[in-house]
Amino acid sequence: MCVFRRIPLALLLAAACAVPLLVTAARAGAAPAKSGDLAAVIDEMNAASAKFTSAQADLRQEIYTKVVQDTETRIGQIYLERKGGSVQMGMTLLAAGASAGAPPSQIFEFANGKLRMLTTGDSQIDVYNTAGKNQALAETLMSLGFGGSGADLEKTFAVTDDGPDTIDGAKVEKLDLVAKDPDIRNKFSRITIWIDPTRDVTLKQVLYNAANGQPTGDTRTVYYTDIRVNQPVNMKPFELKCKGKCTVINH
Repeated sequence: MCVFRRIPLALLLAAACAVPLLVTAARAGAAPAKSGDLAAVIDEMNAASAKFTSAQADLRQEIYTKVVQDTETRIGQIYLERKGGSVQMGMTLLAAGASAGAPPSQIFEFANGKLRMLTTGDSQIDVYNTAGKNQALAETLMSLGFGGSGADLEKTFAVTDDGPDTIDGAKVEKLDLVAKDPDIRNKFSRITIWIDPTRDVTLKQVLYNAANGQPTGDTRTVYYTDIRVNQPVNMKPFELKCKGKCTVINH
């Protein structure tokens, strides 16, 4: 995972983009979307968002670096809860190449206007305060995939419906997103997601990295499996526990 230690918004983007861009699986009476029918997809998101409370999933992240033509693969888990209008997120990432069951090398928590990142190897917690100017944007990014409404999607991104596709035998709709916020475009030139309209979940996303708004050729591809929506979240994997005393650094 890329971490921009001096730029809280960029770190939020890195964490948010590891958050699956999931539309909740809770159907809320919206008409099924037709291929290429962006308005129907947006309507489904709006309807599902009204009933969303939580989601949890496994993830596999593949980071491709063009200059060395190398792909780093990491796996982990993620959850998001919405309580009283606020958003809370947790995510774990194992070390590159580690197998399921290994302890995480990084644990992220976003809650109460702060993003905290635990690096387990050195028992260090980096804390980034997002309250104020970046708070609304941070919560929009974090909830974009977990119960984020279609209205918020179109508010934050210019959305293009690229039509139908198939992933793991599931029929999906491919959406291309270009951020309206220049700070986001400076880090990611665009984001592509594959939505299964039948279940209202995103099975895959690709983020196209940028430097000063120009594509670099580097990508971050994330796959999501075993998605549980509006079920009790197992919080244990996401606890920020250190071996011994934690070293806390505020940024």
